[in-house]
Amino acid sequence: MFVTPAYAQAAGAGGTAAFAQFIPLILIFAIMYFLMIRPQQKRVKQHREMVGALKKGDAIITQGGILGKVTSVRDDELEVEIATGVKVRVVRSTVAQVVNRTEPVAANS
Repeated sequence: MFVTPAYAQAAGAGGTAAFAQFIPLILIFAIMYFLMIRPQQKRVKQHREMVGALKKGDAIITQGGILGKVTSVRDDELEVEIATGVKVRVVRSTVAQVVNRTEPVAANS
């Protein structure tokens, strides 16, 4: 029936205690963002730029491990020559790496 002074003091600090409980949750989300989400977004952006810059003559490796040379570039697919006279069509997004990028020929003036 009687309220001790310790309980009376704790009752007045309820607003700040509720916020203090969310601080660890906010910190965990911030750490996950900088260690996991942000680097993944950077990798996706780099891959998108690499795939967008593909052109005829580039040597590529697909995600399936096929090595070849780009012979034709269309909207969302590439024609890749994997052996002499053997060409396959590959979806652009399956290109994992550009091995040898062709350089544009400079005009001699």
